[in-house]
Amino acid sequence: AGLEQLEAIVKEMESGDLPLDRALDLFEKGMKLSATCRQQLEDAETRIEILTKKAGEMQPQPFGK
Repeated sequence: AGLEQLEAIVKEMESGDLPLDRALDLFEKGMKLSATCRQQLEDAETRIEILTKKAGEMQPQPFGK
C-alpha cells in the first residue's frame, strides 16, 4: 500500500501543475512513506536472515528470481 501511495505522489508531482504548498506537502508525505517502506524492507531482510540461520552461523540466502 505504501508503494502505491508513493507512486501516486510521484505521478502528481510529475504533472508539474502544483502550487508550491501542495508540492511541499506531497514531498513531505513521500519522504515519510519512503522511510516506512525502507524500514519494512529492512525488517523483512532481518527476518529472512534469522529464518535461514544454520548451525549457529548466519548464512544469508539470496532471493530466487
